[in-house]
This record gives sequence, structure tokens and C-alpha cells, in this order.
Amino acid sequence: MLEEIAIENLGVIRAARVPLADGLTVITGETGAGKTMVLTGLGLLMGGKADPAAVRPGADGAVVEGRLRVAAHPGVAARVDEAGGEVDDDGTVVVLRTVAAAGRSRAHLGGRGVPQAVLAEIADELVTVHGQADQLRLRTAAKQREALDSFAGPDHQDDLDTYRAAWSERAGLQAEIDDLTARAAERAREAELLRLGLAEVERVDPQSGEDAELTALVGRLGNAEQLRVAAQEAHDAVAGDDVETAGSAVEAVERARRALEAAAADDPTLGGHATRLAEAGYLLADVATELSSYVDDLQADPAGLETAHARLAELTTLTRSYGETIDDVLRWASDAGLRLLDLDDGGERLAGMRERTAELDAELAGAAERLTTGRRKAAEALSDAVTQELSGLAMKGARLVVDVAPADEPGPWGADQVAFLLEPHPGAPARPLGKGASGGELSRVMLAVEVALATARVEAGAGAASGRAAAPLPTFVFDEVDAGVGGRAAVEVGRRLAVLARSTQVVVVTHLAQVAAFADSHLVVTKSTPDGGADGDPDDRAGVTVTGVREVTDDARVRELARMLSGQEESATARQHAVELLESSTVGR
Repeated sequence: MLEEIAIENLGVIRAARVPLADGLTVITGETGAGKTMVLTGLGLLMGGKADPAAVRPGADGAVVEGRLRVAAHPGVAARVDEAGGEVDDDGTVVVLRTVAAAGRSRAHLGGRGVPQAVLAEIADELVTVHGQADQLRLRTAAKQREALDSFAGPDHQDDLDTYRAAWSERAGLQAEIDDLTARAAERAREAELLRLGLAEVERVDPQSGEDAELTALVGRLGNAEQLRVAAQEAHDAVAGDDVETAGSAVEAVERARRALEAAAADDPTLGGHATRLAEAGYLLADVATELSSYVDDLQADPAGLETAHARLAELTTLTRSYGETIDDVLRWASDAGLRLLDLDDGGERLAGMRERTAELDAELAGAAERLTTGRRKAAEALSDAVTQELSGLAMKGARLVVDVAPADEPGPWGADQVAFLLEPHPGAPARPLGKGASGGELSRVMLAVEVALATARVEAGAGAASGRAAAPLPTFVFDEVDAGVGGRAAVEVGRRLAVLARSTQVVVVTHLAQVAAFADSHLVVTKSTPDGGADGDPDDRAGVTVTGVREVTDDARVRELARMLSGQEESATARQHAVELLESSTVGR
């Protein structure tokens, strides 16, 4: 709901604060006082187009600030957060709109600059404006269908939820079926390539690490003579007869050890070195033994080398196609096997999905039939309720026709298309809302529709046993709803606005006292034309109209109603009539 609007330098309004309470708030004032500017300010807050011409003459720009209560609208609060704004701790958010006289406009939501379209999104959930120059909440077939579904009650909503869940599941399955069908040839080619690859890997039967082992073996067998000569020379140098050194390394180390041990008696330090030389001797002896064994075991094996080369060639063929190493090839084979199972299972999955789709088609057909039955029943009740309301709104003989017809094809909301049509008088053809009716008549039609929907919503909420929480109604703003009516019809307009205001916030701009008498809060737009400020304030220039907004209560409200009735706020007769209107408006409320 709207808590307040603050306006600066917009049209004739220099500075005004418009408090908006729960229930029914009426805005009145003399013609030309600036009531339209209040609605213009509201329109700016709701993402409407900015007009630089609306900026007050002499001002650099106009500012409109509003505070919206969004605690009961989690979707709106989430959108504010998504836009980077912040909801205050009390569940409200500040909306700011500035319009420069040069033509630029800026919007802020919760302290963060946002595109104008974001405010329009927020407004679509929070505020509905009905007026001659404004869009209708029920302007589209989709909105009219949603309104009818809401009117039909919680059981119908449960049927709709069931249908939509089945529709969503079927749509997902059909997308998978279409994908599998379209890619059948591609999947078959992929499966065949996987089978060929897996068959090749199975034939070769590589073992983990085998490629590295074979590479080492090929290197050893291919250079057997060079390896034997090198190992023999090393062995002779360490433990055998070395022509060049005339002795072995083992013997040289042993001689050095004995020499140090003989001298250790004179210097113990040499004894430590002797011990280390003994350790080196043991190590050299071990190396000599191993080299001798290596030479004895190393034999030329041409057949073994050829076999190793052939095996390595097979493994190389695999690594060229399926991985850099044999371990990579084995991992590919494991993944390919799983993928092949999935591809081979495609036919069975496709059959299963088609079977489930057929089941869902049957469920959807039954659910759609229930929805159609519920909508037709609700359409008749809504038509009667609105028509009855219209009779008391100076539109006797007019009838709202809620048409439920088969849609061209089923959709996510069922198999029906819904249209709200108006018969302006008996025998006249039913025409879509907004065609064939004046602005004032259209506002009254929408008032009748909103009252009927709100009444049904309240009754359904009071008697609901399913625990379904109804989404809060938006704030309704009516302009020119009383155009062309007076007397008893005007009283009925006010009464119905008061009924609607029991379940939601309603703001009405009116020029009829019979309507204003039903208000919970009465705001008056006043204007004055200064002769010129003595203090030189540019806003007090002579001939520049200044508008303000004030709330009236008690005697001040009686005077305003008297003015609206006769134009003479001090007239005793008008004041008495105003008192009677206020008293009569409270009866039955």
C-alpha cells in the first residue's frame, strides 16, 4: 500500500505532502486546484512517462517521493533487492522520481538508481489506476482470465495448480523427446564410434603403465652391447684389473683405510676418516657385485626386441586416438562404456517418456475440463454480481458478460479463453471493455468488477479450509469514477468504494460530496494566487498559482462537503446537508 506522497514543483504544486491511510481516501478540491497533479505525481512514482512541461514554472525540476509498504508482497521485496535497493526495517521502501525542466528524468528505488521500467514492474503488483487516461488492470485477456480464476475460489485455484504442474512436466518431457528424436542419427553415429573404439581397446588389452615399461625395455634391448661394455668397464674399475689405474677402486680404498688406521694411534682424527673409508669400501663392493650380475644377465634378444616394438606400436595407435598415455586410454574406455550405455538406453527412455506423456495428456484433459466447468460457473456468478452492482451505479440495464470459449489450443492455463464484454443496454451487442463506453462509465464498470472480485476474495478467505493464503489486493486509485452521475447513484458509488476499501486501500479523486462522505480520510487540494511576496521569494510571484494539500476532519470536513454541495461552504442549509451525508454514510458500515 501507499503510505504517503511528497511533491515538489510539479505543475501548480510548490510543495505538498499527501498522507494516505488504510481504507478509503478521497481527494477533493475546486476545479483547477491541482488534483490532477496529485495523480500525475503518483503516475511518476509508478514508472509513468515524465513530461518536462509538468515542472512548475521557474523551477529547475520536480521531485516526487513516495513510501510504499511492501512487507505483505514478498515478490516485490525480492525485486527491490534484485534492483540493488533496500527495504527499510519497518517493511517500507522509498521511491523517488525527479524530472528536470531540461527534460531528463531519474528514478530511485530503496536508495538505488533504477530504470523507469523497474518502477513500472513494482507498480503492476502494488497499484491499480482506473481512470479515463489510464490503463485498465483488466485490459488483457490474460488478466481477465486471472481475475475470473481468482473469483472462482480456492478449490478452483487448486485445480489450476494441478493443471499447471502437469503442463510443466509434460512440456519438459516433450522437449526431451524432441531432442532425442532430432538427434537420433547423431546419437547412432556416436554410439557406433564408441563401439569401434572400445573394440579396439579390448583387442589390444592394454595394462596400466605398460607403455612406460615397454619404452624402457626397448631402450635396454636395443642398446644391449653398449650397455654391456659400459657396465663391464665400470665393474673392472671398481673391483677388477684396471689397466690404466693398475688396480681396482676397492683395493685403493682398502689401502687408504689401512694406512689411516696405522696412523690413528698418533692422531685419533684419522681414525674417523678410516671408518668412513671402510663404509665406502663396503658400498663399492656392493656396486661391483651388482654390476657383475647386470653384465651376466644382459644378453642380446632380437626376437624380444621385435616383440616389444610391435606391442609398443599397438599401444601408440591407442594413445594417438584416445589419450596421451595408456592410463588416459583406460579412463577414456571407462567413460565411453558409460556413455554407450546411456546412448543404448535412449530408445527405452524415449518409450518411457512417450508413455508418461500419454498419461499426462489424459490428466491434462481431465483437469482442463474441470477448469472449464469452474470458469463457466464462476463467469455466470461474476456476471450477475457485476451487473447487480452496475444497476446501482446509474447504469441500469447494462450487463457484464464474461465469455468463456474454447481456446485455439490448450495452454499453461487450460483450454479456455476468457473475455469481459459489456452490454451497455438490453439488446445492444456485447463489446470488449474500453469500447463503446465513456471514461466515467468505464470507471464505474471497473469499480463494479473490483467490488465483486474483492467481495468474493474476502468471503473465500473467511471460509477457506485449504490453508491457501490469498495474495494481498493492490491499492486501487479511481479517477472520474463519478463522472456523469449524481443523487442516489452518487451515493451508491461512494458506498461501493467503501465496500472495496474494507479489504484494500482505495484512493479516489472526486467532485461529489455523496462520494466523499464515505471516506475514512479526506484530503483537500487548495490553491491560492499570491499578489507577490514581500520577502522576494520567487515562489510567491504575483499571478503564480500555488497548490497545497491538507487533511480535513470534523467541522473543516463539513465545510468542504458543503462547498462541494452548493459552492457555499458557510451556507447553513449546505452544512446541514453535509452533516446528513456524513451520518448516512456511517449507517451499515
